[in-house]
Amino acid sequence: MVGKAEGEWPGLTGTGKRFAIVASRFNREVVEKLVAGAKQAFKDYGVALNDIDVYWCPGALEIPALARRVAQQNSNGNPKYHGIVCCGAVIRGETDHYQFVATEAMRGVSQLANEARVAIGNAILTVATVAQALARCEESNNKGYEAAVAALVMASSFERLS
Repeated sequence: MVGKAEGEWPGLTGTGKRFAIVASRFNREVVEKLVAGAKQAFKDYGVALNDIDVYWCPGALEIPALARRVAQQNSNGNPKYHGIVCCGAVIRGETDHYQFVATEAMRGVSQLANEARVAIGNAILTVATVAQALARCEESNNKGYEAAVAALVMASSFERLS
């Protein structure tokens, strides 16, 4: 399983780092593939599987709140995780609900990324159809994988700045 980001960061390693994945149970068929992609990226870059925790929430709207709580967890006064990947899928329906959920989920994750002391990777899909969502979590184009690589890159950058 690969994403477009693979190979673009020579020397990038997650060895010795801990990461969390916060994922929505809504649109589970899609989200489970995003989570699998994120786990694969972490594994590909040296993160031990026992250093990856997955937290599930009901839907995309709840992702920012759960991710914020996960980001606030501490171990000996330091953040428990080096980064968090948020995985969800908001698929357009017949009502305006899509617009509200997509906007607020993205706003919440973006705000968290700017405030948290840990790196945040965003793999919340906002798409028109289930087919579009599935195309973005295929083995050759997995947005969960790409978001995990982004979290690894940012965690590495944050570490260099401390």
